[in-house]
Amino acid sequence: MNDAKDLSLILESRFPLVTIETTEEARMVGVIEKSANLLGWASFSWSVVDGLRRTTRTDRITGTNNLVDALRHIDKTPQNGVYTLLDAHPYLEDPGNVRLIREIAQGYGRCARTLVFVSPKLELPPELHHLTARFEIALPDATRIRQIIREEAQLWESRNRAKPKGDPEAIALVSQHLTGIPVEDARRLIRQGLENDGSLNMADVDRIVEFKRESLAAGGVLDVELDTGNFANVGGLANMKRWLNLRRAVFAGEAGTEGLPPPKGILLLGVQGSGKSLAAKAVAGAWKLPLLRLDFASLYNKFTGETERNLREALKGAARMAPCVLWIDEIEKGLASDESGGDGGVSKRILGTLLTWMSERKEAVFLVATANDISRLPPELLRKGRFDEIFFVDLPDAATRSDIFSIHLKRRKLDPTSFDLSSLSQATDGFSGAEIEQAIVAAMYEAHAHKVPLSTQYLIDEIGRTRPLSVVMAEKVEDLRAWAQERCVPAN
Repeated sequence: MNDAKDLSLILESRFPLVTIETTEEARMVGVIEKSANLLGWASFSWSVVDGLRRTTRTDRITGTNNLVDALRHIDKTPQNGVYTLLDAHPYLEDPGNVRLIREIAQGYGRCARTLVFVSPKLELPPELHHLTARFEIALPDATRIRQIIREEAQLWESRNRAKPKGDPEAIALVSQHLTGIPVEDARRLIRQGLENDGSLNMADVDRIVEFKRESLAAGGVLDVELDTGNFANVGGLANMKRWLNLRRAVFAGEAGTEGLPPPKGILLLGVQGSGKSLAAKAVAGAWKLPLLRLDFASLYNKFTGETERNLREALKGAARMAPCVLWIDEIEKGLASDESGGDGGVSKRILGTLLTWMSERKEAVFLVATANDISRLPPELLRKGRFDEIFFVDLPDAATRSDIFSIHLKRRKLDPTSFDLSSLSQATDGFSGAEIEQAIVAAMYEAHAHKVPLSTQYLIDEIGRTRPLSVVMAEKVEDLRAWAQERCVPAN
């Protein structure tokens, strides 16, 4: 991780404009100064408070507090170098400022002045995009976080003349969950834990996860699912459960798993109501990880390029929450092939962005995608290597249906042994898990109306009145099952 060297490569590429979105302004200014020093270039900075000044001097260039005056000065001066503009984003709606920036950029061949915009959130006007490079400051990995923990522990020890305590499991989880958080935020969270009771423990882990959830919620693109469930509440899916159990330790980076590649994700294909969404939630619950839900509908924006930007922001948010499970429900609705180009090519650009992320991501983000209609998914997504495995979640068999009845009856504080589960299982051949649950709910209403306890007979009667999806849409369901038989791994 060498931010100064990476930035100097961008500066040497002769881009006249560079944008950097970060909350770590002080750290970023230091990186820019170091990059300029590596290249032997002069370095200046501007803010609305200080105006324009050379970073190696304390004196300021008078009359440059307004951005327009600072830009005019830069435009007229023969001094080449790097000009860092801090929090200039509110002034980019002024056409005069935009025009001045454009003229400075277009004059780069005569005088090499690079404008570097640093703000927490920033988007340059479209007419400047072709002149602009984007730079992202590296977020700390687990090794860097462990180093920061040691540094903060030593500082605490020097101040308190005592060694801080630490639960090894908690420290490992702290290191894991702080990965991808800006350095200064990570330091503050570690200090808070140490100052509270002189130790890092599981309460600190919970606090860090909550911090990440709040940071993510502020972005508004991803939803944090709090009800993750567990596999005890999911009937069947024995093959998938075994597959996930074998890979949990590797994903968590436990000792002895260093030589194994960490799992990246699975696609769950199946009939509607067969438990795909419940299974996706249970992965996070079983692995004790935060669950993030990405809804493609929330990404789409009428302005060109904004939909792809929203997806990039969502994936960055998932990276900041790592380790986590990212759940994309009904993925075909956002990535459906559109050969006619009726959506202006948005689906193809979204697909390209997602595929690049799936191939190149380094963060511990386990992707669980669910789909009902395989015919609407682009073939690029299904080729081997995109997902670790594609599981088919079929309609439950007799034993699984019995388990599903038992799970839902217990959830409603009813004793499953009081019901004839064998008869109920036989009566619901072709039913999905969701349809079994709704049959129980409807039968409970009937029993309540008659002021009697729920019985097997009430359930049998309700089942007889229900037409499951496997009957209503028999052809579609059979086509899906036939396609999956030779192409997917059975989840059960």
